[in-house]
Amino acid sequence: MIDSSPMYGSSESVVGDLSGELRIRSSLFMATKVWTSGEQSGIDQMNDSFHKMKTSVIDLMQVHNLVDVKTHLKTLYQWKEQGRIRYIGITHYLPSYYGEMQQLIQKEKLDFIQCCYNIQTTDAEKQLLPLAKDKGVAVIVNRPFLEGALLQDVNGKSLPEWTKDSGITSWAQFFLKFILANPAVTCVIPGTSNPLHLLENIETGNGFYPDDKTRKRMADHFRTL
Repeated sequence: MIDSSPMYGSSESVVGDLSGELRIRSSLFMATKVWTSGEQSGIDQMNDSFHKMKTSVIDLMQVHNLVDVKTHLKTLYQWKEQGRIRYIGITHYLPSYYGEMQQLIQKEKLDFIQCCYNIQTTDAEKQLLPLAKDKGVAVIVNRPFLEGALLQDVNGKSLPEWTKDSGITSWAQFFLKFILANPAVTCVIPGTSNPLHLLENIETGNGFYPDDKTRKRMADHFRTL
């Protein structure tokens, strides 16, 4: 899965160029966003994303930060029916908007939501994640490291010995496994410009995921640091 956006500089063009050059489009789940106001402006921006990503079908189109969400959803429902997009989603990173996201899950036909959720920012656990799971809505988690702040908090500190039981070998994996062990979570998107960090994050898929008791122990331990 590659999650992009018109607001991420040249990322859509880079995805399109490299996926074509490497001939790997069929193995990628391409996700991007619409982030503008007005029906025609949204249509133009999304068409530009198709052009930049060099694809005739985008796997997931998300209304970014709920900007003019009702307007864009009307377009997205039509495009999904036409086969131009496979899935429809909404995003936000601030817990203060989770109430609105919950209302949209109840009223609209959403396939995905994207929200902020990590070992320190657990607001989504209260209602948003359980509702998404109950409604069969996939969940993408952003800001798993609070944009690096969590990793700074544990810099120089050793992992507790008991984390080895879950195959955790780094603090990044500690934070990612905490998130991925939540049954409502589908995918986590830690942003990085370092390929070594990327490989380290991928290793999170190995070993066991912590159970509820261990997740509580992880959260309790983090609060003591």
